[in-house]
Amino acid sequence: MSKTVGLDKTDQFSLAPDPSRWKALAFIALAQLMVVLDATIVNIALPSAQHALHISDANKQWVITAYALAFGGLLLFGGRIADLWGRKRTFVVGLLGFAAASALGGAATGEAMLLGSRALQGAFGALLAPAALSLLAVMFTDAKERAKAFGIYGAIAGGGGAVGLILGGFLTEYLNWRWTFFVNIPFAIVAALGAYLVIREPSGTRNRSPLDVPGVVLSTTGLVALVYGFTRAESAGWSDALTITMFIASAVLLAAFVTLEAKVRHPLLPLRVITNRNRGGVYLSLGLAIIAMFGLFLFLTYYLQVVKGFSPVKTGFAFLPMIAGMITGSTQIGARLMTRVAPRLLMGPGFLTAAVGMLLLTQLDIDTSYAGVILPAQILLGLGMGTAFMPAMSLATIGVEPRDAGVASAMVNTSQQVGGAIGTALLNTIAASATTAYATGHLALGATNPELLKLQAMVHGFSAAIWWAVGILTAAAVIAVTLINTGRPGGGPVAQSGSGDDVQDEVRIPVVAH
Repeated sequence: MSKTVGLDKTDQFSLAPDPSRWKALAFIALAQLMVVLDATIVNIALPSAQHALHISDANKQWVITAYALAFGGLLLFGGRIADLWGRKRTFVVGLLGFAAASALGGAATGEAMLLGSRALQGAFGALLAPAALSLLAVMFTDAKERAKAFGIYGAIAGGGGAVGLILGGFLTEYLNWRWTFFVNIPFAIVAALGAYLVIREPSGTRNRSPLDVPGVVLSTTGLVALVYGFTRAESAGWSDALTITMFIASAVLLAAFVTLEAKVRHPLLPLRVITNRNRGGVYLSLGLAIIAMFGLFLFLTYYLQVVKGFSPVKTGFAFLPMIAGMITGSTQIGARLMTRVAPRLLMGPGFLTAAVGMLLLTQLDIDTSYAGVILPAQILLGLGMGTAFMPAMSLATIGVEPRDAGVASAMVNTSQQVGGAIGTALLNTIAASATTAYATGHLALGATNPELLKLQAMVHGFSAAIWWAVGILTAAAVIAVTLINTGRPGGGPVAQSGSGDDVQDEVRIPVVAH
């Protein structure tokens, strides 16, 4: 006779996996794809939307910023709501709300209507994203199945932004900008209907504690101030008074939030979620990697369209090798090796491989060959990031109490969102400074060929910023190898830890034979 030990009542669900979990994964993946691609699909359509709705140059950034502020600011709240309401209910509500907000954006008749719809998209996305990841965390409890599920999820999380560039280019070029919003509606309806019919959330995994309202206010305002500070720094500069004020306010609010969470009985974000060595390492290394990735999307898009003269559609297709690399790295390398080697041995080399790919892009010039430099760089980036993202997504929620799965998932999204805001602002500022310095130092060329100088200065700026991205990815690899010390998951059911202690060695439920 055998006996299973190490489980409490809330963990009994792990012994009886949901038979519909793979069908559920398809709809969760569809919803995640919609949220991730929305971050880049609107970028392609922005010039057309700005012209059609007569949005000023000063206000056009708010089409992106309104979404980023709502999404980034409300993620922790959304994760806690998922734990409280139930992840399935939160997931479906988030999908339907996102669809309604997208319809409003597509039908926008003016600037205010468009900006309002983007803020609503961000708010419902903040419900949807942590609910999706936490559903995977509580539904896939076998280590090998979890590896496959998170391999698919990691590929989408990493490559969805590039898919958005392709889809955005197609819709803008052959239909019009409004379809970059309307396209979300069928995605959301199919995912919501499928989720309602097939997802069976395990029992005993909700956190019915009272909502920590002061924690919600402090975390939301603190994260909004942080994201807006980086967003404003990109346009107004780092020495701008309001930029500095936002950073100071963010530091004060988030410090007050951490202090509060350590004292209240039912915290919004139990500190055991982030003080765990392995999860903390994941959040930090993942955030750094996203900084580098967002810089890549920004610079490579401009390089291909402005310097190489690619159309939006051709630019989108130029990112396909990176998407293929991410899918291969996540589903074929990460998922296959995750149960055989420790996560740090996937994440560290993965980030370093991506850094080598980024290193190739520092050689960009105005006549750089796509096949000779950009193609191999994208393949290395995709393989590296896909391999690293897969165990990172899984490890971010492994060992978490089921009732904390929502906020733990929200922290993954928060690190990505804040990383994206930092990456866009920091690397763009570095590129702009390097561009100005190059143009100033080559005034003689500007007098004879100003257009050539403009392009050369721009590419020099991109190259300078990409060097920083190489360093950031290397730092992510060092953090992953240093902080993450858990062993391989093994082949059994994944244990849901009831403590904040580090998960050591094989993270699985022990079975003792008698």
